[in-house]
Amino acid sequence: MKYLRTLTIQEPLTKGRIMIRAIAFDFDGVLVESVDVKTHAYTHLFEEEESEKIEKIRKYHLENGGISRFEKFRYIYKNILRRSLSDEEFHSFCERFSRLVVDEVIASPWVAGAREFLQEYKKEYIFFIISGTPHEELTDIVRSRGMERYFKETLGSPGSKEKLLSDVMQRHALDPKQLVFVGDAETDWNAAQKTKVSFIWRRTSENVPQLKGFSGASISSLLQLPDSLSHLCSGVKSH
Repeated sequence: MKYLRTLTIQEPLTKGRIMIRAIAFDFDGVLVESVDVKTHAYTHLFEEEESEKIEKIRKYHLENGGISRFEKFRYIYKNILRRSLSDEEFHSFCERFSRLVVDEVIASPWVAGAREFLQEYKKEYIFFIISGTPHEELTDIVRSRGMERYFKETLGSPGSKEKLLSDVMQRHALDPKQLVFVGDAETDWNAAQKTKVSFIWRRTSENVPQLKGFSGASISSLLQLPDSLSHLCSGVKSH
């Protein structure tokens, strides 16, 4: 599909006297429809546990999108399974999880409008990926999908999203008002607030609970992203 071209390199989006120069995207659920792949991997890894605990693990994962698997595994063992987790077990879980998800994430469909938006505006904005996926795994997935040409940097864990956003702004001399973060999880919204970066929420369903304290732009797909960016710059709320 082709976007109606409302934004140009000569007439960039502005808010006051500050131009939006860059857009950072979360990966799973924002660029690629891969959230279910990760959910299935968590339930598979713990399939020998009691059904009640498996459901708690699934719920915890879904309610904490954007948090790295390193943190999640430690939380699951401490707070749900209530067992100690040795370093050997921890590394084994990480390796098994990676084997379960990588090929499926590579094969997952794009979020509607994502590829078209990147192609249409790649010369007008600096694009970044800021994800909770381990950095090396993330870069391999992005490369395998042929997405790397769109992005200035692809950044994953162990760095927090707050730190990754701050580092990107420092390296590329970006003021917070010049950067927009598109995310789908509470952790994304929290990182945007802490770094004072504008946030656009990719809401996968109307049944998803409202982000605490969020009243900004909400989109169901990236087909709506150009309009949301325009509304953001003009100070008009978009839902």
